[in-house]
Amino acid sequence: MTSVRRLSLAANKVHALAPRQQSGALRVAIATQDMECLNAHFGSAKLFAVYDVTADDSTFVEALAFDDISDESGKHRTEGDDCIGARVEALKGCHLLFCLAIGGPSAAKVVSAKIHPIKVPQPESIEDVLLRTRTMLRTAPPPWLRKVLTEAGAAKKKSFEDED
Repeated sequence: MTSVRRLSLAANKVHALAPRQQSGALRVAIATQDMECLNAHFGSAKLFAVYDVTADDSTFVEALAFDDISDESGKHRTEGDDCIGARVEALKGCHLLFCLAIGGPSAAKVVSAKIHPIKVPQPESIEDVLLRTRTMLRTAPPPWLRKVLTEAGAAKKKSFEDED
């Protein structure tokens, strides 16, 4: 069985399984091997850095660490174990998932969990990913992001309809 470790910052209190989301923020997960760069495929990421992102700020929420990862060919080390299902379950509550690559079946599970996967063509720093996301939120968000914002309750649908 795949185990998931949630590592979060705490200020004299104990967090629930999934830390509360900042009001009006998008919860963003970034596939990483080192907590510095978006540099991993969905199935081979050792970690997912999770942030709450608004137009003005981003706040670290937690790091999700996984014991069982696949190599980048998609083959898992532990046969018969649903590694992808465990990852998707741990990411529930996130709105966006940034990764270098994600296979079709994994993407379908992610989308079913109401998480929008975003493939990035090459590694980049986590700070650059967060900055680009904040910029998209501040300026005119593309249609796919408007839909995510509306579903997340981070923006009122009417405000986007008024712009069109």
